[in-house]
Amino acid sequence: MAEGVLKHYGADAVEAYSAGSEPSSVNPTAIRVMDEIGIDISGQRSKHLREFSKENFDYVITVCDNADRACPAFPGPVKRLHWPFPDPPHSREVTGEVLAEFRRIRDLIHVQFKASALTGVFE
Repeated sequence: MAEGVLKHYGADAVEAYSAGSEPSSVNPTAIRVMDEIGIDISGQRSKHLREFSKENFDYVITVCDNADRACPAFPGPVKRLHWPFPDPPHSREVTGEVLAEFRRIRDLIHVQFKASALTGVFE
């Protein structure tokens, strides 16, 4: 979800990638709740951190505590930011509670990235 929000607000000015230490697949519930706010993440794929180990980044943003601990060092003068959002439920069963939690986390991510872009974090 964070990759989708950053790409949405960064448009042509930002290249955004997301990766994890245990990639699986993009959760259909994440796709659904992002679509509700007009952001299509259906074309994204789950990637492992190793894919980016030799890349140079201006920023590396971790969005959960597990990611912050597992995130490797990247080459170059990278600025690391940690925005600790809760992990969404891992359940594939879509209940009202699961949808509500995905929406809550989506909204937290949305607000954080939008506020950061407006305050110059990415300049």
